[in-house]
Amino acid sequence: MSVVIPVYNPGKYIDPCIDSLVRQTLPAEEFEVLFVDDGSTDDTPERLDKLAAEHPHFRVIHIPNSGWPGKPRNVGVAEARGEYVQFLDQDDHLGTDALRLLYDMGHRNGSDIVIGKVASNFRGVPHGVFRTNREKCTLRDAPLFDSLTPHKMFRTAFLREHGIAYPEGKRRLEDQLYMMRAYFPAEVVSILGTYTCYHYSKRDDGKNAGSAKLVPEGYYGNLREVLDVVVANTEPGPLRDRVLRRFYRVEMLGRLSEPAVLKYDEDYLREMVDAVRPLALEYMDDSVHDGLGPMLRMRSALLRENDAEGLVRLARLGSSVKGSARLENVRWETDGRITVTMAGRLVHGEQRLPLKLLSRDERLYVHPDITAGFLPEGALLDITDDLAGFQAELSLRDREKAVEWLCPTTLETRVEMLDDEDDETAEPGGNGPDGAGRTCEVVLRGTGVLAPQSSRKGRGSLPRGFWDAWVSVRGLGLVRKTRLGAERAEHVDGQCVPAMLSAPARPVIPYFTNPHGNLTLDVSRRGKKLVPYMEGRPVLCMPGRSPQLRLDLVTTAATAPAAVQLTLSKPPAAPAPAVAEAAETGTEEPETSEAPDAAVVHAFPSTLRPVHGRAHLPVPRRVEGAPEGTWQLGVRLDGEKGRALALCTVDVDAAGRLRLDGSLPAPDPALLRKLTVQRRRAALREAVRTVAGPAVRRLPSSGRRKVRRFAARLLG
Repeated sequence: MSVVIPVYNPGKYIDPCIDSLVRQTLPAEEFEVLFVDDGSTDDTPERLDKLAAEHPHFRVIHIPNSGWPGKPRNVGVAEARGEYVQFLDQDDHLGTDALRLLYDMGHRNGSDIVIGKVASNFRGVPHGVFRTNREKCTLRDAPLFDSLTPHKMFRTAFLREHGIAYPEGKRRLEDQLYMMRAYFPAEVVSILGTYTCYHYSKRDDGKNAGSAKLVPEGYYGNLREVLDVVVANTEPGPLRDRVLRRFYRVEMLGRLSEPAVLKYDEDYLREMVDAVRPLALEYMDDSVHDGLGPMLRMRSALLRENDAEGLVRLARLGSSVKGSARLENVRWETDGRITVTMAGRLVHGEQRLPLKLLSRDERLYVHPDITAGFLPEGALLDITDDLAGFQAELSLRDREKAVEWLCPTTLETRVEMLDDEDDETAEPGGNGPDGAGRTCEVVLRGTGVLAPQSSRKGRGSLPRGFWDAWVSVRGLGLVRKTRLGAERAEHVDGQCVPAMLSAPARPVIPYFTNPHGNLTLDVSRRGKKLVPYMEGRPVLCMPGRSPQLRLDLVTTAATAPAAVQLTLSKPPAAPAPAVAEAAETGTEEPETSEAPDAAVVHAFPSTLRPVHGRAHLPVPRRVEGAPEGTWQLGVRLDGEKGRALALCTVDVDAAGRLRLDGSLPAPDPALLRKLTVQRRRAALREAVRTVAGPAVRRLPSSGRRKVRRFAARLLG
């Protein structure tokens, strides 16, 4: 494989790029790195030459300044020795395992193009493209046109056979032109959606590629070339309409939408409309226009009518539309996933009022209060056939690295009445007493699943970090993203129980940020400690000869035992102060100091073990060296230097024997029955393994599978 990187005066911003290439898991002898220096005037040429001397698989090609990345990329492809070429920009970086995974996928499928999942902390990412892995697809059966950046892996012979090359010199939309020329002849495109391969990084000097101000005449002249490629490679029909609609929606109407159009001065707005409108009239016929969402159809109609002022007014309306997501329930599942119940909707205005619709004669319309001034008097915007476009998706996003994962979401689209009418859900249709229709809104109700742990065929477990819950609400052709949690039912806070998951065990703490109250998962103690979130939660004393305490700490059958430290300390003179909520930035609470508890007089080891969904903590009957007296028993869940969680009072006699004070409640009988059944089944399974195991292992594989399936049904 060959990695091609155009370089020009990158300064410090190339450091993450270089570091990611040095740390690739693909053996160095299986890939080369081509830095194509476009006439840099800083110390970059010397630095890269030194780097190449240290790493035999790094090469540097020096060319006179061309002023744009197109020529360096073409030079890199021409010089590439690898079976595949991966493009990488100087201020971006790759995931450590990216090259190995991309090459493996491309090689086993004979792919012409392999697209790896991307993450960005400053530019939009087409998350729908990376919803899952796709071994083989094409432009005709996958939304590849939503991903038009060149930072992908291409089969080198494919590029050369089809003469796919960058236009050289300064211009705009060269990436879109390159990708459309590549997508159409590609017979096999693969998508790696379960590993984040490519990371776009925002520069603190604001000089990322593509950040220069757009010159309308040149920009849309270049877009015409891209549209010509689409027309030349498609017949009139659904495929052409879908691809053209993407460019109409993003590069054309998107530039005349909120927030961008609200920042244009009058002259620049006129210049933009004059550049966009001819392309709309020439390429975007009614079949393209009619497939847009309702708000975009209104924007398209205003553009066709050359109504620049109307576009600004519509953008003001659009900018007032926000997404809203109410969190109604949180539940840990036995497999370590979190099921959230939520309701999503579009709202507008400072008061975040529901986006009103009108139900009349079994049809749905955008309420005339909203469309007034954009449609002819008395006209209504019919959205009945657009109801399926109302959707919402839940995702988890790493606050620091910007990696985002879509979460399984099951929602029902419901039309619910507004005003003084009953709150009952109603189907579209029905008129009010005056025959004018009924005011309603669309609400998306259902569940989503937050999965901190890995799945068999999906991504790996969430790495250490703050993972924020987001909801994307779609409707009327708009997409509005909002955090989940600020609007929530009162009982939800008590349902956000900390957990210990995976092997080795690591904490996952769901919490609400301060001051905004948004739901976040702290994975592996990125900034939170377990003890502050365990205080005040029930501790149960399990019956039996050896004392065990059942903590309200979620576990699964796959949670590994975790070493902890029990402590004996002087009972507090007064209740501990309430723990303040952590700030959204993840700063530590003052109560979670790393210093050992001053009052601790003795500490001894124990082990947290998963038992029927919670952590059980064995308490030894006798502790060597424990001082005689009455003490507060605690447990350090956050390491030996962490603050201890108070559990109960214990009496210690002169021989070191511990006796709990009896103040802890016992579990309810139903839980005891479940635990008893579980223990009996575990004992029976162990006995069956001991007795029948040797005989089963001598069976052929098919026989072993049958026996194991039968045992699973019998023993659970």
